[in-house]
Amino acid sequence: MLIGLLAETVRRSAGWTGCRGLLKRKLGVLDHLPNSSRLKRGKGVQTMNWIRIMGGSQPSPRKLVPKAALAILASACSALPTAAQVRWGDEILRQPREWYASTEARTAADSVIKYQSPEGGWLKNADLLTPPSTPGELGRPTIDNGATTMPMRFLALVADATGGAKYRKAFESGMDYLFAAQYPNGGWPQYFPLREGYYSRITYNDNAMVNVLNLLCDVSTGEGPYGFVDQERRDKASAAAERGIDVILRSQVKQGGQPTAWCAQHDEETLQPAWARAYEPPSLSGGESVGIVRFLMSIDEPAPEIVAAIEGAVRWLRSVAMSGVRIGRIRRPDGRVERFLVKDPDAPPLWARFYELGTHRPLYLDRDSVYRYDFSEIGHERRSGYEYHGAWAATLLDEHYPRWRARHGLQ
Repeated sequence: MLIGLLAETVRRSAGWTGCRGLLKRKLGVLDHLPNSSRLKRGKGVQTMNWIRIMGGSQPSPRKLVPKAALAILASACSALPTAAQVRWGDEILRQPREWYASTEARTAADSVIKYQSPEGGWLKNADLLTPPSTPGELGRPTIDNGATTMPMRFLALVADATGGAKYRKAFESGMDYLFAAQYPNGGWPQYFPLREGYYSRITYNDNAMVNVLNLLCDVSTGEGPYGFVDQERRDKASAAAERGIDVILRSQVKQGGQPTAWCAQHDEETLQPAWARAYEPPSLSGGESVGIVRFLMSIDEPAPEIVAAIEGAVRWLRSVAMSGVRIGRIRRPDGRVERFLVKDPDAPPLWARFYELGTHRPLYLDRDSVYRYDFSEIGHERRSGYEYHGAWAATLLDEHYPRWRARHGLQ
């Protein structure tokens, strides 16, 4: 009853909805607080600090709530968004143009700027709309998981809509960060300043480098929200993108003289497929290769070597598609959803995340780094916490590739 009373109070006084379910999930402790019948008998009141809510001239059990409970309620419900509130993520780049000139957008952009590192980049996996409380929250700048590129795209939209100099300056600092992070051969590491280990490899994983290249190509045109970018940076963006395309072509793995695919990360000096985490071996990627091909297809006037790279990758993706199986899922007692392969002759094609170099067999590694070829041999922790399969290439092969060939008149 108290949970319902609190939710109703907040609904009426602050406009929030949905608090009751949140309280039941996160604040079950409130169910143990005194109910109204106990209050009528005078029990429990002396041990708690009560306040009057919802108005009324005389206190009554239904108009009294412990201050501690309200504090818990406020903390729990403060995270609930209003209908118009925009959250950090892809949706912040898909708002109507006029929204980017709003007070809400400027407040969000001010918070994003506070997370920008001295080098000009941003950390990953953080809600940039919640201002940092300490300098330590800035983290290490990276291009992983949309870090740096997404904040830059958002700031460009706000700068274009408002003309605000601070948003333009923050975006330009981000551009300078990307220029500084690029290797002379054209690749980008996952982290810059460089970190020891796989973080310094040329990183295609999770479309990190592709996200950078897409942004640079957009900036180089000076179109859309990037009209404020000065010509010098546009030219540098174009040159950096050209070097990035060159390293993509040179790092494509060729076997038997034929171009195939890419690894999720490549050595920054030799350009050979490289290790990342213990379960991410040098291999051919059925996931990241799709993002690379899509980027190459976006080039307006592809040179013959780009066309050859696309055609080779498409042939390879078709040749390694897994048929006759689908991904099954089951929720275990620990709450994790475990994945396994189920035979199904009618299932659409799947692709493995890793294919063994040379044999092109689907490859599975656990945290022990042992090569396995049977997905069922992978432990529960990784099968429930890592995507070893996906339908990544389906739309590319069925829709994007035919349209690309038609657009360029390829027979």
